[in-house]
Amino acid sequence: MKVHIIGGGNLGVSIALGLAKFSQGHQITITRRNTASILYLQELGITVATDNTLAIQEADLIILTIKPYQVDTVLTEILPVITNKTIASAVSGLSIENLQNKIGPSHSAIRIMPNIAAQFGASATCIAFNEKNKEAAQPVVQLFQDLGTAPIIDEKLMDAATVLAASGTAFALRYIRASMQAGIEIGFDWQTALAISAQTVKGAAEMLLEEKGHPEQLIDRVTTPQGCTIAGLNEMEMHGFSSSLIRGIKTSLKQIKG
Repeated sequence: MKVHIIGGGNLGVSIALGLAKFSQGHQITITRRNTASILYLQELGITVATDNTLAIQEADLIILTIKPYQVDTVLTEILPVITNKTIASAVSGLSIENLQNKIGPSHSAIRIMPNIAAQFGASATCIAFNEKNKEAAQPVVQLFQDLGTAPIIDEKLMDAATVLAASGTAFALRYIRASMQAGIEIGFDWQTALAISAQTVKGAAEMLLEEKGHPEQLIDRVTTPQGCTIAGLNEMEMHGFSSSLIRGIKTSLKQIKG
C-alpha cells in the first residue's frame, strides 16, 4: 500500500516507524511543517515532506495524526487534489459522521486510535467505521494488526478507547516508574530496577494475551497463603491502588468529553 501520513508528531512518527519495521511492502510518506526532527526516517525509506499534497493522489490510505484545530485547514488543502480515498483519522473527538461530512461521500471515513507503541509493533489500535465503509476498512484493520492488535469497536466507545489504549500507556509507565523507585529503595540501582520492572510488566501482559484469561486467575498462581505477594497486594489495595487507577481513567474520559 501507499500510505500517506499527515502529521509528523509523536503518533504519526510511531505509525510510520511501525509500518517500516513490521509491515512489509508499503510506500510511506509523512508530512510535517518543520521536518528537521524527523529527517532520520528517510534512512528507513520513508518519504519526509513539508507539502501535505505531495503524491497524495497516488495514496491508497491517508492517515490524519493532527490536532483537532488543524483538521479543516488540512482538509481544505488536500481535498481538491484527491478522489475516492480512504481517510483514517486518529484525531481525538472527531466523529466518523463529522469527518464524512467534511470529506464528502466519494471518500471513506475510518476512525482509528493507535498509541505510540505502534513503533514497536505493540499498539492496541481501536478501529471504528460505518457499515457502508466496511470493505474500505479491511485493509486498514490488516495494516494495524501488523502493528499490534486492532480490535473493531463501536464508535461510541472511541473516547473510552483513547483513554484506555492511548492514555493508558502513560498510566502503565507511571506504574513502572513507581515499581522502579521501590526497587531502588530495596537495594537495586535504578537501571537494574527499571529493567526488572519493565520486563515483569511485559511478561504479565504477554501471559494475559496468550492465555486470554482473567488477571485474577494469573494472580492466583503467584500468591500463596501468608506469602509476601498477597501481603503486598493487600497493602496496595488498602491505599487505593485499584480505585485510584479507576478514578484516573474515568477522570481522563470526563476531560475528553468536556
